[in-house]
Amino acid sequence: MTRWSSGEAAYLQKGGLKTAVLERRHVLGGAAVTEELFPGFRFSRCSYLLSLLRPHIYMDLELKKHGLKVYMRDPHAFTPMLEEGLRGVPPRSLTLGSDLARNQSEIGKFSPKDAKAFPDFVAHLGKLAGAIQPLLDAPPVDIPGVTTGSLRRRLAAAKTLMPIVRCGLKLGRNIPDFYEIITAPIMKILNRWFESEPLRATLATDAVIGAMTSPNNPGSGYVLLHHVMGELEKETGAWGYVEGGMGAVSQAVASAARSYGVDIFTEKDVGQVLVGSDGAAKGVVLKDGGEIHSKLVLSNATPYVTFNNLMPQGVLSPEFIKAIHQIDYTSPVTKINVAVDKLPNFLASPTPDHKPGPHHQCSIHLNCESVGVLETAYKQAMNGRPSVRPMIEMTIPSVLDSTLAPPGCHVVSLFTQFTPYHIEGREWTDQDREDFADTAFDCIEQYAPGFKKSVVGRDILAPPDLERIFGLTGGNVFHGSMSLDQLYLARPLPFFSDYRSPIKGLYLCGSGCHPGGGVMGAPGWNAALTVMADLKCHKNM
Repeated sequence: MTRWSSGEAAYLQKGGLKTAVLERRHVLGGAAVTEELFPGFRFSRCSYLLSLLRPHIYMDLELKKHGLKVYMRDPHAFTPMLEEGLRGVPPRSLTLGSDLARNQSEIGKFSPKDAKAFPDFVAHLGKLAGAIQPLLDAPPVDIPGVTTGSLRRRLAAAKTLMPIVRCGLKLGRNIPDFYEIITAPIMKILNRWFESEPLRATLATDAVIGAMTSPNNPGSGYVLLHHVMGELEKETGAWGYVEGGMGAVSQAVASAARSYGVDIFTEKDVGQVLVGSDGAAKGVVLKDGGEIHSKLVLSNATPYVTFNNLMPQGVLSPEFIKAIHQIDYTSPVTKINVAVDKLPNFLASPTPDHKPGPHHQCSIHLNCESVGVLETAYKQAMNGRPSVRPMIEMTIPSVLDSTLAPPGCHVVSLFTQFTPYHIEGREWTDQDREDFADTAFDCIEQYAPGFKKSVVGRDILAPPDLERIFGLTGGNVFHGSMSLDQLYLARPLPFFSDYRSPIKGLYLCGSGCHPGGGVMGAPGWNAALTVMADLKCHKNM
């Protein structure tokens, strides 16, 4: 068994299969890595927050025992305003956390009506998110199995209907609400619930984060729902920092896998999947010329990389390759990792002596005072230009995790959008990267004067860089758009949503398959279930 990541390898090894993991880079973890980019400053270079790691995987692999430590964030969202303070009072801000009464007090600064409506909105979202949880931890319905083949096969495939049946029963009278939130623009829903721009814009950021879409585009509601489905330390919707950075998640999973006997290798770049004359996967060929032979291969790469870059010529039909090329990998994201020698001090919530306040542990939403700002940024990127006032999600994990930076210093993550893959049809240049970072820093300076002077180093990752370094096709952090035409039965393609591929013995286990990007462990867990079911079926034949 050859694998490209560790979590599924642990389950397959537990199931009796001898498994090896091959990592392309020198550091284990794909996009969930920690790297020291400047002396003493350690960054979660790509993935930067933990939430959607499925709880049963967290428990099954005993990740705490293997060193995983999570810092919970409360409050978790801070949106400062760009406005003049009156009579010596700082500009307003909106801070949200787990305390509902405190949230209402914060929202009440902008709209008493919204403050009153907010608890019902949270309960409404929670009900919808809770109902679809069963779909995350199971493969999609096996349509070919249910509709064709022997009675025995149909009965076996009928079991895949149960999660969606449970989902429907749990939704009950809320099915129309669920249909609306996955199909409608999120602004249609937010405008119905709320009137204040800062609250609507803050909530809308979770509907477009990582997605080349506008809050006014149909389907943006699902992205919001996807992000509130997370769970951390039994707290629904919570997101946290991992001690040592996101690479510590990968290290904990790898440690669990090794404890079961999995072999893990870094700097083993796969060049091609070996396919035998019988059309089945036989292992992989490395770019250094080495070969590893196995009966099964699981790929954690994107579907595009797996089927377009790693397949021998002619083993896949032209129709299948065409369909793979039509998957949407558009990304709006430029990630900027920043080393600073002092904590940003926000005009809207000043703190003395560079001491962290509660808001410093939050996701800090900048240029998010109104939905119009987000819409303009999106349109600029769609026209081939980086936004001149980008949406910025700033996080400062070193506020809670002192292992990441030297004393008095901090690591700052800027998850920015909207930026195109090509700038008006041409490739990004180093000057383009520097110019965009300067634009983002100028924006931050308006909220936190002195930020630019505190910078001691920056690492700028435009969409092509995310693709080149981390293998994220198009720079898309979800391994493919989370639009309705690329979810559940259609992820990555209709009739290939069950982790199997046209090549016997080759399976997908990354975020390019159900349930999609960010749900750490779920695609691999479901893929492992599929592999074990196939082996059991073959054994019984």
